[in-house]
Amino acid sequence: MNNIFVGNLSLDASEQDIRCIFEKHGTVERFRIMTDRQTGKPRGFAFLEMTDDGDAEKAIVALNGIELNGRAMNISAARLQLYRTSASTGSRPKKDFKATAPAETHERETGQSKDNHD
Repeated sequence: MNNIFVGNLSLDASEQDIRCIFEKHGTVERFRIMTDRQTGKPRGFAFLEMTDDGDAEKAIVALNGIELNGRAMNISAARLQLYRTSASTGSRPKKDFKATAPAETHERETGQSKDNHD
């Protein structure tokens, strides 16, 4: 199957509107309008999969730039998402934390071993 990105959607574009346009070029297997996690409102883009790769390529060429609800859609083959960061962690990589025994932690913090309190 071919995954297709549909961008620059008007916020009132429905799944039925978009499916209708793509189904003229082949069978739409899956469809998903992306929504904001907090508000549930559409984010202005969607992904869909078509059963036949050839139909998907033809649909991309034929439909890229056509207008739907007053906005020219941006349609392209979806790129594989390699990395995803959450909003709370930003773009910094997570550190590997090793568990240390309480005695080792005490030695590092005080410079003394737990057994030797001189």
